[in-house]
Amino acid sequence: MVLEIITDEGLATFKHGFFTRKGGASSGIFSGLNCGQGSSDQSEIVALNRARVADALDLGPEDLASVHQIHSADAIALTEPLAEKPKADAMVTATKGIGLAILTADCQPVLFADTTAGVIGAAHAGWKGAQTGVLEATVDAMETLGATASNITAVIGPCISQRAYEVGHEFFERFADEDPESTRFFVSGATPDKYLFDLPAFGLARLRARGVGDARWTGHCTYGDEERFYSYRRTTHRGEKDYGRLVSVIRL
Repeated sequence: MVLEIITDEGLATFKHGFFTRKGGASSGIFSGLNCGQGSSDQSEIVALNRARVADALDLGPEDLASVHQIHSADAIALTEPLAEKPKADAMVTATKGIGLAILTADCQPVLFADTTAGVIGAAHAGWKGAQTGVLEATVDAMETLGATASNITAVIGPCISQRAYEVGHEFFERFADEDPESTRFFVSGATPDKYLFDLPAFGLARLRARGVGDARWTGHCTYGDEERFYSYRRTTHRGEKDYGRLVSVIRL
């Protein structure tokens, strides 16, 4: 099966892609293009899937740079892929031939590019990372390499949408206590103690407040489209033991 790659015209200068689960070699609950090395899928199958992704972007498997994602606000600058994955949730580079690869399964994968400066970035931004500043940290790190916020295009890829993201009152209060204005990203849920949180709208607001010149979302919901996307929340609701990870990559 052919890989399905979602791209955005705002990043068209650079090879990039938000890969769906189509075209992979995994089976069972991981069926498709599972690129999660931390999953319980067969390691050789995951390696094959990642090799297919690398090949689609004219890279070798060893050129895909990843980090040990921990839902932090940490961004690192790379000049080469690292043998040992550092704990962080975003990467930036001005070096050609490196593919910045982010794994997600409901969280926001965000790809960044400053075409003028020749600087790119990639971030894993779940609610915690987005709230604590991983998107802003990515822009900061890009600026240290010569980028300018107003020249950056940032695209949020497939992630969980508001209609599928039900949260409790404690979650709502966490945001309200930090910034009362953030309550605009919530609407009432099915019961009085539940809310629906708009993660991509929150991410876009953070990016724009930081001065990013062009911030957008592809509009794809991971929870609602099982054929194309993995979803941690969908897996949790079903009581499944594990889930696949989607990969999003950008390279100079």
